[in-house]
Amino acid sequence: MADQPQSPQQGQMEIELPDEESTGTYSNLVMITHSASEFILDFLTVMPGVPKAKVVKRMILTPDHAKRLLNALGDNVKKFENEHGDISGQDQFDVPFGYRGPTAEA
Repeated sequence: MADQPQSPQQGQMEIELPDEESTGTYSNLVMITHSASEFILDFLTVMPGVPKAKVVKRMILTPDHAKRLLNALGDNVKKFENEHGDISGQDQFDVPFGYRGPTAEA
């Protein structure tokens, strides 16, 4: 019998990472807004002394997906802190430039 490509096991998913996304996108600020049907995450890059921030990526999530992301991120922060120590949170700052994200619409 000829070798057949193995399909992912039940409950698993094959994930493709396109070359253009493989290096990632740097962001040091995220602005979040929501409507009744979606959460919008605008990832920005803010540089010291530059009075303009650039949105480098926008992600639009369903409320269910936003909740799953919240839980997954919280779990990963706990794992990180268990391995590397507490994250200080000292880098918090006010929303720059009066940015409040897109106007929520249904």
